[in-house]
Amino acid sequence: MKTDSQLQRDVIAELEWEPSVDSADIGVAVNQGVVTLSGYVTSYAGKMAAEKATRRVSGVRALAEELKVRFASDPKTADHEIAQRILDMFKWSALIPDNAIQVKVEHGWVTLSGTVDWHYQMEEARKVAGKINGVIGVGNLIEIRQRANANVVRDRIVAAIKRQADADAAAVTVHTDGNKVILAGSVKGWHERQIAERAALGAPGVTRVEDNITLAA
Repeated sequence: MKTDSQLQRDVIAELEWEPSVDSADIGVAVNQGVVTLSGYVTSYAGKMAAEKATRRVSGVRALAEELKVRFASDPKTADHEIAQRILDMFKWSALIPDNAIQVKVEHGWVTLSGTVDWHYQMEEARKVAGKINGVIGVGNLIEIRQRANANVVRDRIVAAIKRQADADAAAVTVHTDGNKVILAGSVKGWHERQIAERAALGAPGVTRVEDNITLAA
């Protein structure tokens, strides 16, 4: 008697061998001799052919068929198609470093992992992945390689506020906790506070900003 894993391998091999079946988007699961087919086929005839191929495998006790017919013009939303589309989009983006981010897709949920140098690279990857058709959510496990440097962050804030608002940022204080930056002190207006936040997020190694800046009376 075949084990479930042996039966699964035999069904997959039979589907791949059958010329009228495109098995690329068909998943096979086996539990106590009961085979479940899931995924997509390109026609109703292909669906029937997949069922027939599965039933002729020795050891199949029953068949649960969950295949969906998807025409060539329909959006490509199988997990492996979503993953490939995201990787292609990463290659086309000048903001995302090559081969730095790994993509996992499970039932439309995307998980990104890897290591980059800048926060904006991580954010761009998350935005790109979220725009792909069929994605229902994005989990971001990307890490920033560098650690935040308080002096670098403060210099960026001071320069940005002076450049954009022609104001003095001397009262802004900067502390770091790993890749998190904590801003405190005071500025004259909300505009300067927003500038400080953006400047801090754009600094090397920063993944999160806690803004405790207050407005000067």
